[in-house]
Amino acid sequence: MSVQVWCLSFRQPYAGLVLDGVKTVESRWRPLLAPLENRTLAVHIAWRDWEGEEWRAVLSGPLGMNQAQIRGLLESGERFGRGVVAGLVDVGGTWVCPASLQGEELQRLERSAVLIGLQEKHLTHLSNPRWLREPLSARGGRDLWTVEIPTELLP
Repeated sequence: MSVQVWCLSFRQPYAGLVLDGVKTVESRWRPLLAPLENRTLAVHIAWRDWEGEEWRAVLSGPLGMNQAQIRGLLESGERFGRGVVAGLVDVGGTWVCPASLQGEELQRLERSAVLIGLQEKHLTHLSNPRWLREPLSARGGRDLWTVEIPTELLP
């Protein structure tokens, strides 16, 4: 038996940060995840890395992690390798971050997204991350696609 769920490919380190519960806000230029509110999303780990080091600055700065903690997070995120569906996360509400947002509220969102420059992006709350028991090899897709996950892999 299997379950069919929507899937989205994330580049590293963000896939691992989502599944380890560090990244709880996803940002996109359009409301890609809005139709999935109150549903479960499969997390696919892309082959390519995120271009840029903003995530490292947020982890070491506002989140106060040292290099050993960051290295541990990165290793955790790579436990299943690349090109696989690695886990599930629940999708919450989506909203647009106001262009005028500043100060502590913006900093809180940047910590949750592990990214800076969120103004005017569509933000989606993510919760209840869980790793699959084993990875499911799958070719990534652009935007959302569906994937069949065998029930024996479910956490």
